[in-house]
Amino acid sequence: MATVVGMTTPPLSPTPLGSLPPREHLRPGQTGTVLDVVIPVYNEEKDLEPCVRRLHEHLVRTFPYGFRITIADNASTDDTPRIAALLDDEMDHVTAVRLEQKGRGRALRTVWSLSEAPVLAYMDVDLSTDLNALLPLVAPLISGHSDLAIGSRLSRSARVVRGPKREFISRTYNLILRGSLAARFSDAQCGFKAIRGDVAGRLLPMVEDTGWFFDTEMLVLAERAGLRIHEVPVDWVDDPDSTVHLVRTATDDLKGVWRVGRALATGALPLDRLARPFGDDPRDRELAGVPGGLARQLVGFAVVGALSTLLYLGLYSLCRLGVGPQLANAAALLVSTLANTAANRRLTFGVRGRERAVRHQAQGLVVFAIGLALTSGSLAALDAATVSPSPGSELTVLVAANLAATVLRFLLLRAWVFPERERREATGGAAGDGTQHARRGPTAPHDTPHAQDAHDRNDCSRSAR
Repeated sequence: MATVVGMTTPPLSPTPLGSLPPREHLRPGQTGTVLDVVIPVYNEEKDLEPCVRRLHEHLVRTFPYGFRITIADNASTDDTPRIAALLDDEMDHVTAVRLEQKGRGRALRTVWSLSEAPVLAYMDVDLSTDLNALLPLVAPLISGHSDLAIGSRLSRSARVVRGPKREFISRTYNLILRGSLAARFSDAQCGFKAIRGDVAGRLLPMVEDTGWFFDTEMLVLAERAGLRIHEVPVDWVDDPDSTVHLVRTATDDLKGVWRVGRALATGALPLDRLARPFGDDPRDRELAGVPGGLARQLVGFAVVGALSTLLYLGLYSLCRLGVGPQLANAAALLVSTLANTAANRRLTFGVRGRERAVRHQAQGLVVFAIGLALTSGSLAALDAATVSPSPGSELTVLVAANLAATVLRFLLLRAWVFPERERREATGGAAGDGTQHARRGPTAPHDTPHAQDAHDRNDCSRSAR
């Protein structure tokens, strides 16, 4: 039987700066172990051995590349460590790792950081997900098509057997993610995910959570950085003996949503480290004179504009109770314009930080003056045409005038207030409009990697062969 010995691992090298290189297809024979499947466990003495044997048999029979199964025991207090060591000794391509602290996220980050495999995956020990989805999960990563891949139980073609309570919690949680963090992936909690090793080397130091929210945080940051997430519909059968504490997990997840949302809103995360060029085709590169991200900017501008219009109408109605229409219009338009400029600066055009913020607001006030002239002129025309216009007529005319000024406002914001050059500078060389470009040169260092990583790796023990 293999004995478990302590092992101190060298610290990871600092996170490299600049954009990620283009994804490449992993060629057979390029590396011995292409896939490292991690099974995080805590007190799983009952399910561990049949799970590992079943997974090992499936990979030997169906997987065309070299693989490894890593059992990541995070501080089990039952017979799990002994069983993991026996499997390590007995079976080829099976390795056991012991951590002295709990936390699924901590176990995954530590083992993935140690692994040299170009594709990293994990699955829950109960094997609720049909293993036939494993090859479709990692194939887009091997081919170079995608950066991350997740199994989805909420896809239309997925087949799922579970109780209504878990179904409700899962769908509610994903609705929260879509509403609060603008997440577009469908299933954050399915324990069936994979990531390319080069992406993990840069992404993992940014992920703070060490528990169940680890998956969600990793996916949200990857999506915000423009990385491609592939989804695989899965067949999934609920484990009735699951030891997950639903209330505590849900509370921790909501805290994580708040923390990540705040970090994204303040621009505290160096997501430009994860920028990817489009691909190897020269037609995918940046072309001079061709605007990038126009569709995304139009959507952002429309959303901000709709919210600003609601704010403007509410302020106008409130001010109209005490002052005349011209003064009420000017006050409401001024406040809503300041809010509109700030929101478009951050959300539509991706300009962060305080640099040039005052100048941008001043330029936004010029746009405000144009809107004021249009809306004031419309009110004057209404007064000339009607002796005593109703408040409803005034609001209708003001909405029409604002819509007429929208196209001109967007063009001025894009070309004059937030030009392409400033958006590039504000994002450290990557396009701030959502378009990923290759870095043109070195950039200043950002935050250091997560301080907990070194501590986690020092607590890691690998079974000796």
